Amino acid sequence: MVDIINTNEFPDDREVDEVLGVVRGNTVEARNVGRDITQSIRNIFGGELKAYSELLTKSREKAIREVKEEAEELGADAVINLRMDTSQIADQGSEVLAYGTAVTVKKD
Repeated sequence: MVDIINTNEFPDDREVDEVLGVVRGNTVEARNVGRDITQSIRNIFGGELKAYSELLTKSREKAIREVKEEAEELGADAVINLRMDTSQIADQGSEVLAYGTAVTVKKD
């Protein structure tokens, strides 16, 4: 199992043995017309746009899963310095990109 952390160093006593390289995962999720209509109505009255929050949560989870899979293929023990970016693709979708550094951990 690959550990994912968003810092440059481990929070415990582990140390990086070898840097294997950058790993990444991304997904582009499209919105749908029905969701846009219901969320537009909610936008008028205020409050959380739950359908969009759920879409982005699903996208982030998929991107992180892809990072882990790529790291495992490299033989990594962990991914450090995980970062995420989100961008809009045209008017119909959002891209979520996750990336970090795959590393092996020093063994005692």
